[in-house]
Order: sequence, then structure tokens, then C-alpha cells
Amino acid sequence: MVDRLKGKIAIITGAGEGIGAAAARRIAEEGAKVVIAELNPETGEATANDLRAAGHEAIFVQVDVARSDSVKRMVEATVEIFGAPDVLVNNAGISVFSDPLSSTDEDWARCFSVDLDGMWYCCRAVLPHMLNLGRGSIINMASVHASQIIPNCFPYPVAKHGVLGLTRALAVDFGRKGIRVNAISPGYIETRNVLTYWNTFPDPAAERQRAENLQPVGRVGQPDEIAWAVVFLASDESRFMTGANMVIDGGRSILFHD
Repeated sequence: MVDRLKGKIAIITGAGEGIGAAAARRIAEEGAKVVIAELNPETGEATANDLRAAGHEAIFVQVDVARSDSVKRMVEATVEIFGAPDVLVNNAGISVFSDPLSSTDEDWARCFSVDLDGMWYCCRAVLPHMLNLGRGSIINMASVHASQIIPNCFPYPVAKHGVLGLTRALAVDFGRKGIRVNAISPGYIETRNVLTYWNTFPDPAAERQRAENLQPVGRVGQPDEIAWAVVFLASDESRFMTGANMVIDGGRSILFHD
């Protein structure tokens, strides 16, 4: 720990597990006060408890990012307990995959309500506080699906393309006011959802091996490998970066397919 984020107040959505939990841990280790903004109270409180047990300042606030009123209350709780946030990690998201013509109105609405609307609600709720501070870093979790289309994953990539549009639009509008907005596009990362997916196959180990064989680096990524990028974007080390999209996918998206 080198206190790269000392004095900062960070909100991390979807921080109960996976990439969000890893980001919360690394941000806390770098000296920030951390808000675990999570829908699931069990995983959210567990993550906050783990951070407090390690000597960090952390709270859990339950939030449904798909509801603007819930997001507003979450940010109000942050301000009341810690103060105005100057870091937002928009990590909460869901995977909605189907064939386009099999996708229902409900599938579309569910995907966009969390993966795009929820990110905007969180940005909109923190931006006034960041403007008052004259500084801020917003980090939106996009995906390689924002640039590489995989068949039968509709409408998830549509929402993730929107995340990049949101990131760039806000970066331009608020850049002169001290607020930076960037995105991270993870590739294949070993999270609970991925493990659950592998377990749907008759031979989960074989399916994992197939996934690893597709990666130029010969393995899938770990949540910490995304978390360190989050720390960089949250810190002043990235102060000349805004509107950028960091692709962290082990080289998968640059691999030529014949």
C-alpha cells in the first residue's frame, strides 16, 4: 500500500463479489474510504466487514441501480457518512444473452435498466457533488462486447456500446470542470458467473480449457487484474486521461480469426 488514493471517497457499485469486490479491496488498501453499493445485502455487508476487519474505512449501502430513487438515497447516505464522493466505479451489471428475434421486451428492458440506465443514474447522482469539489473520477465498466460482437449475446453488447457513448459524452461535457470519465472493457474474467457458466457443461474442466485456449496469453483473467486498472483510473496518475476505454482482455480482441 502506498496511499495512492488517500483522502478520496469512492463508491463501487456491484461490489459484493467479483470485479467489484476486488476493486473495493484495492481502492481501500490505497487509502480511500469505500462505499460498497450492492443489491445483495449478504455479499455487500460481507465485503464491507472484510474491509473493516483489515483496518479500512468501509460501509455497505444497499442499492438497486435500476431505480433512480434508490441510487439517490445511496449517494445521500455516502455524503452523510463519509462526505462527497470523488470516485465512482460503475461496476454493477447483468448479462442478458439471447438471439435477437428471441429476445423479449422484458429482456431488453432488464438489460438496459441495469447496464446502461443504472450507470447514468449513478453518474447523475454523483456529478453535482464532484462539481462542488472541482474534481472527480468516474470509471464505467464496459466490456469487450462494446467493440466485438459475439453471436447470440443480444442485447448485452448494445447496452455496452451505450456505456462507451455515455463515457465519452460525459468526458467532453465535464472535462473542463475537473471531472474525468473513463471506461474499462474486461475480457474473459474468472468470476462466479463464469464458473457457473462452465458448470452448465457436462465437462466443466474441458470447457474452461477451451476458453483458455482462445486467449493469446493462454488463460482467463482474474478480478484483481481489472481492479488495478480501476485504481490507476481513480488516482491522479491518470489525470490526463478522459474519454478513454481501457481494453483488458489478454489480447483476445486483437486475435485474427480465419
